Amino acid sequence: MKKVALFLADGFEEAEALITADFLRRANIVCDLVSICGNIVCGSHGIKVVADLKFCDFYYDMYDMIVFPGGLPGADNLMNSSDIIDLVKIFSNSGKYIGAICAAPQILAKAKVIDGKSVTSYPDDKYRKILSNGKYVEDAIVCDGNIITSRGPATTFAFAYKLVEVLGEDVSFLKEGMLYNYLLDSYK
Repeated sequence: MKKVALFLADGFEEAEALITADFLRRANIVCDLVSICGNIVCGSHGIKVVADLKFCDFYYDMYDMIVFPGGLPGADNLMNSSDIIDLVKIFSNSGKYIGAICAAPQILAKAKVIDGKSVTSYPDDKYRKILSNGKYVEDAIVCDGNIITSRGPATTFAFAYKLVEVLGEDVSFLKEGMLYNYLLDSYK
């Protein structure tokens, strides 16, 4: 069974974290919420979440993918953790999947794992500059090798489906059961 660790720090974007975790779990993929602070992590909009484990109890070799939600100052807090930067480098060097959305791709830039890779982020000049070692594109979801990036809260459904897909699971039943296809058809 595939395993994903989704990292939380105070100030994380709740929608990006919780929708992603929910979709992964619906696809029968283990998704542990891992805190770099305490057991209870407060999102950027004041929603408190109980983490499944703290970073000190996290064993990276048990996971197929790591994911970072955006949100401020959550993404900054993750980026400023040397443990997180080291983890990103380990996953990149081993070819394991790394997902980041909204402001979180800056973590990948700091870890120097996006050089020459296509990436996206929240559409702001600040992030375009931070990600300039990669090939910045405006697409909603960007996959380049083992790196999956996305733009922000409105792209979270598509981001989460892409994570499920790259882990080898069929997303069609999720899209159908969650009326995603209906939503897309209704806009035609």
